[in-house]
Amino acid sequence: MPADLHLPDPRTPDPTDAPPLRWGVLAPGYIAGRWATAVREHSRQQLVAAGSRSVERAQAFADEHGFEHAHGSYEALVGDPGIDAVYVASPHSHHHEQALLALRAGKHVLVEKAFTRNAAEARDLVDAAREAGVLLMEAMWTRYLPHTDVLRQLLDDGALGDVHRVTGDFAVRAEVDPTHRLVDPALAGGVLLDLGVYPVAFASFVARHAGLGVAPSAVQATGSLTSTGVDAQVSLQVAYGAAQAQLFTSMLTAAGQTTAVHGSLGHVRVDESAYLPSALTVTVGDRTARWDANRVTGYGGLAFQAAAFATYVAEGRTDSPLLPLAETVRILETTDEARRQLGVVYPGE
Repeated sequence: MPADLHLPDPRTPDPTDAPPLRWGVLAPGYIAGRWATAVREHSRQQLVAAGSRSVERAQAFADEHGFEHAHGSYEALVGDPGIDAVYVASPHSHHHEQALLALRAGKHVLVEKAFTRNAAEARDLVDAAREAGVLLMEAMWTRYLPHTDVLRQLLDDGALGDVHRVTGDFAVRAEVDPTHRLVDPALAGGVLLDLGVYPVAFASFVARHAGLGVAPSAVQATGSLTSTGVDAQVSLQVAYGAAQAQLFTSMLTAAGQTTAVHGSLGHVRVDESAYLPSALTVTVGDRTARWDANRVTGYGGLAFQAAAFATYVAEGRTDSPLLPLAETVRILETTDEARRQLGVVYPGE
């Protein structure tokens, strides 16, 4: 009988251990509500103010989620002296403008994924954050989840050997009318930035911790477009030297949400819903082990990134050690190149 395979424990701190930060939420929509619920139930973060272009909408969100104040404009929100940080929860088509507003007001800023429409906008935000001396971070929440840290340690320790293949899928069937933001070029529509950024970021994560760097040596994209001219389905082949990442995203088929890493010594498979708190199975040689000890499940996992953000602010950091801004920019350079090959261009680019 082979010896048991020992897996490392996640080093992810309990979200309740993070120091409280006074938060304002810009654009109180669906994901903002999920985030607020997670933060309220699983951390000590303080929900201070909600801001919308409609004071009625802001007040309704504040009442539902326990915020102390409501503002009827984004300018009023970022100018609120009672908040330390702003969570920009709008669609990515507006992230550049709205995050810039918060940065220029001197607030620390957490920006929902995708960080911006393109790498040029991301670089602009990075420059603004450096000038302001504040923390700016992409809300790629998977980087801060416990199962991700188990995989991080396996990669850092070389337990899988030389990594040769990475796979990542995020595909759901979405039937929307032609005016929906998901298919509107003016709103940076398309599946790649909406869902596909998750597997692209996963491949970058693996490459970084496997010692392959985070800058791809080659990107090849194929796919199909909607009648409005944005990407409906994309297959990506991303090379990091000799290692290959096969990534897939679609709004045409519910093909799943899974990830895997294959090395010369073993492989890891993350369960379905890989981008939420999940379980993983590790095989090295003839030994197999499974990790499935999430203490927070579902969208409650959003509390981990908020807690990490608050800890970084308390430590005086202006960049996330788990997802540096330079890597966020490189991820968008990858999606930029994929869109270029597909012929998807947004107005103003």
